[in-house]
Amino acid sequence: MEPNSVKEIGVGAVNPFDTDVLVVGAGPTGLALAVDLTRRGVRALVVERSDGLFPGSRGKGLQPRTQEVLDDLGMLDAVRAAAGPYPAAIVWQDGERKGEHKMVDETEATEAAPYHETWMLPQWRTQEILFARLKELGGDVAFGRELVGIAQDTAGVTASFASGPQVRARYAVAADGGRSAVRRALGIGMTGETVDPNPMLVADVRLTRLDRDNVHMFPPAGGEGLMVIFPLAGTEDFQVIAQFPDGTDIDISLDGIRKVVATRSHLSPEDVTELRWASNFRPRAALADRFREGRVFLAGDAAHVHSPAGAQGLNTSIQDAYNLGWKLGAVLSGKAPESLLDSYEEERLANAADMLGLSTKVHRGEIRRGAATQQLGLGYRGSSLAVETREGLSEDALHAGDRAPDGIRGGTRLFDEFRGPHWTLLAVGTDGDLPHLATARTVRIPAYEAYGPGVFLIRPDGYVGWAGETAEGLVEYAARMGIDA
Repeated sequence: MEPNSVKEIGVGAVNPFDTDVLVVGAGPTGLALAVDLTRRGVRALVVERSDGLFPGSRGKGLQPRTQEVLDDLGMLDAVRAAAGPYPAAIVWQDGERKGEHKMVDETEATEAAPYHETWMLPQWRTQEILFARLKELGGDVAFGRELVGIAQDTAGVTASFASGPQVRARYAVAADGGRSAVRRALGIGMTGETVDPNPMLVADVRLTRLDRDNVHMFPPAGGEGLMVIFPLAGTEDFQVIAQFPDGTDIDISLDGIRKVVATRSHLSPEDVTELRWASNFRPRAALADRFREGRVFLAGDAAHVHSPAGAQGLNTSIQDAYNLGWKLGAVLSGKAPESLLDSYEEERLANAADMLGLSTKVHRGEIRRGAATQQLGLGYRGSSLAVETREGLSEDALHAGDRAPDGIRGGTRLFDEFRGPHWTLLAVGTDGDLPHLATARTVRIPAYEAYGPGVFLIRPDGYVGWAGETAEGLVEYAARMGIDA
């Protein structure tokens, strides 16, 4: 097979299967997907072209909805121990503090949404926590495996690498970033736009003479662009982000970064004591034309590339993994039809498009970071998996397809009941009969205004799949989802 090619090969040409799901890329997307699959008993092989995990903090904000996902996957305590909230920003001018700027608008915690802050955690640390959780569950990553070709037939996928044996899998997921080798091999196009013509520098450094209690903003002056220096929570590092005029050749060496910092602030070059990682980029937004080609799926940056503003990219990517994991598990178990996998693109492509638009508006200053960027309001009301049988609901009432709220009623905390790879059959304020669903957890609670009275079948990814005043019609929906009655 030629490198970077997609071919149809005969069924059974390579047997047996080495794994159920081949995950290409060990970034946050690939690791989150592998964690979810592994806890479901699905064999998942993660391959990564590099010799280790990504060392930088390109993404550093964890939104409340992502914190809910990490709670379900068993990692929120580790995240909370390592992360911290975004501090207020100090605005500097001519070496003096001239004002304060809130990076994120505050929102209040509620019973239905207990996580209300965007937490800062460098991407490399997020990946370490995900990797540790994967190993705890018995999974691992094969480093130094560069994919050079992928082929598929009606039974599975065959991947070839620059070194080492081929891998045969039932399905494959491209989680290998914005320059995805898998996406290119599949011939899937990506449509996008430049968000900002001005290139940017991002670097993780060690430096002195700045406190770690604030973000430090240095407004444009003397022809130089904006520079912001973040103290990275849970580390000794700072992240430097600097904007440059169009056409600038950005030097990402230690000396180059020292020059940028010294030119735009009151710090001296020697105050930057160490360079740990650096990159330059031009902010853009791009969306893959489709998220699936046969038995291969695109997720994360392989499917959508965001401006870093608003902390949407990493979070949207983890949501991709969370959406796809339970569906692959259900189909591979033989309980759900293969057509269930069609809903991945149906749900996630539209969602990613919305998040791309949001990231761009935040970058351009049209929307503030806060409630709009927390991803708690995202859902799948229009999905083929969302079945709402109640009539006359107001727009702001809970509908099938919406995120299932948390809450405590009758001594039961809903997130505790939802946690795990199962479906949850939830009866709220009703004593009506419920069907026995062998692979779903049944929970009854007193009346709770966040839901309203009725019966709700909560998906493994925490969204309402089916809702009704009674359980009439629920068994048929459950069977379509592969839930044993």
